[in-house]
Amino acid sequence: MRFAHGTTVATNALLERRGARTAFVANEGFEHLLHLRRQTRAHLYRLCDAHPAPLVPLERCHGVRCRLGPDGELEPVDLATLPDVGDAEAVAVCLLFAFRDASHERAVADELRRRHPGVHVVASHEIAPEFREYERASTTSADAYLSLVAARYLRALADGARAAGLPEPLVMLSSGGVASIDEAAAHPATILVSGPAGGVVGAGLVARRAGFEHAIAFDMGGTSTDVCLLPGGRAARVAERTVGGFPIRLPTVDLHTVGAGGGSLVTRDAGGAIRVGPESAGAHPGPACYGAGGGATVTDANLLLGRLPAELPGGLVLDRGAAERALGDLEPQAVIDVVNAEMLRALRVVSVERGHDPRDFALVAFGGAGPLHACALAEELGIDVVLVPEAAGVLSALGLVAGDERRDRVVSYVRPLTEAGELPAEGEADLRYRGQSFELTVPLVPDLAGAFHRAHEERYGYAEPEREVELVAVRTADVTPGPDVSLLVTNRHKVEGPAVVELPGATCWAPAGWAGETNDDGTLVLRRC
Repeated sequence: MRFAHGTTVATNALLERRGARTAFVANEGFEHLLHLRRQTRAHLYRLCDAHPAPLVPLERCHGVRCRLGPDGELEPVDLATLPDVGDAEAVAVCLLFAFRDASHERAVADELRRRHPGVHVVASHEIAPEFREYERASTTSADAYLSLVAARYLRALADGARAAGLPEPLVMLSSGGVASIDEAAAHPATILVSGPAGGVVGAGLVARRAGFEHAIAFDMGGTSTDVCLLPGGRAARVAERTVGGFPIRLPTVDLHTVGAGGGSLVTRDAGGAIRVGPESAGAHPGPACYGAGGGATVTDANLLLGRLPAELPGGLVLDRGAAERALGDLEPQAVIDVVNAEMLRALRVVSVERGHDPRDFALVAFGGAGPLHACALAEELGIDVVLVPEAAGVLSALGLVAGDERRDRVVSYVRPLTEAGELPAEGEADLRYRGQSFELTVPLVPDLAGAFHRAHEERYGYAEPEREVELVAVRTADVTPGPDVSLLVTNRHKVEGPAVVELPGATCWAPAGWAGETNDDGTLVLRRC
């Protein structure tokens, strides 16, 4: 038996600033690293926008005398200069060039653990051994900041599972694999996208079993929509993601999120234009049609367009009159057009803007509201197939059940590819032309330089085969395949639009020009006629 768990506890703690009292230790003279950031504006065109305050205030940022250069030690560690971290509950240590030589960081972290045995200490080489000082420091600080909240929650979960006679839980990582409670608790920055990652894994499984090699995951819930490209039926990953305004340099499923969901509030702006979200009616009072006094939402518009049943599972009778009063003079179809435009932009971000033709992909629609909008979005993108899992409302649970056990590793090189030596047979490499500031990630293959030139031409429209290629990092993962899962069909549907299809946890709208039926996994396969 397997018990797997996805959680937003780390994300919520970071966004709500409910983490540990954290100190930061850097090289002497670099104490301001978290506050200097990259010296770029929070928003390119809004000069008044402010960056979020760093997780560690300046008075708890300390320096220690030591210095490594790219070619070795410049100044030995002087532990006598390591200041007292005061009442800190966690400490993040990030020293220069620790991604290449971790000896100074180990000495400082060991000394901190000796002096403060009850304090959680995280060194950057333990969590993100990569170059770029600010991103590495930001990741390490977030990991330390979340340590107490996440560990307390995960330990309580493990104790509860044990008391209930369940196996110790596995926890979904941001990278789309599962790991043990101890691993997740030790480095909670690895679970910042735990919840949405489960849905992406489940969407990939549904697409592969339905016979579609490439797909796009489209998860529309009550407050937001998450989209992710699934080349080869598996989630694309990125090496870095911004969460709450902080760069987190860890492998993460390549999700793009927008504030548009079924519960998103509908208003008019000062110019009279319809606005949808990012504010939400929440679980309570919910949409106006729930009869609890909520405002006008996307769900109310769908109800008035006849795309929802009169009663939802669980016995909730929808109040059509309340929806009409809440929307007032707002045309329901106009509301749907606005929210669809927002989600369409998100889908284009993960497909067209990254060099992929969406017409080569199937759209996997899930979440409580995703199947209501999927066919319209597919038409706009030229997609011919929409897959709606029977468990669309809880597809994240399928991803948890079927997810691979995964342990990601990264080794930094930052040297010419010709000097890198022997590389692993499997994994990915971050490469760039010498002098470039950013990298492309390509699979490890025998002709790695050739693969990079081809990827560069695909992304940017040109390549320079005569130019020196630099290897920045190699990413590998130890993967234990997840269990085989049998999907049971509880209801079969044969649909020809326009039609409403009621599923156990979601509702699907098949407009005119779409038709399909349920396959042997319970997935409704809709195609454009």
